[in-house]
Amino acid sequence: MNVQLIVLGKLKEKYMKDFSDEYEKRLSAFCKLTVTELEPVRLSDNPSEKEIENALKKEALAIKSKMLPNAFVFSMCIEGKMLSSEELSKKIESIGVAGQNNIVFIIGSSFGLSEEIKKDSDLKLSMSSMTFPHKLARIMLLEQIYRTFSISHGGKYHK
Repeated sequence: MNVQLIVLGKLKEKYMKDFSDEYEKRLSAFCKLTVTELEPVRLSDNPSEKEIENALKKEALAIKSKMLPNAFVFSMCIEGKMLSSEELSKKIESIGVAGQNNIVFIIGSSFGLSEEIKKDSDLKLSMSSMTFPHKLARIMLLEQIYRTFSISHGGKYHK
């Protein structure tokens, strides 16, 4: 299975890169993982709604240009559905059973994702009703993806 994580922004801190690298290494036993980092659109210090909307549209174009073809797309957004680790594992298993071998997870910029990206997604997914820094959300998502594969392969990590 091919899993792609599309994120707006880069990890700059060594400790964050180390966390990311560790989960990327662990995931290599289960899937081919690609992390695609895109540059967020720069905004003024106090952006208007129109400026934010235009930035999200530009980011959406960049996201779409990098997505794996024929993929099941998860958009990470606060209004998305919350799933347990077991439910996410079953969802990913069902995607594979249905013959789709490309999965994309998208984490937007600080203003989220465009409505177009969310609408075109197969599932809007939320990790919590709390707000997390995007860098931390990336690490948390990688950990959950690893956990889901561990669950479906009967590994001890989840216990």
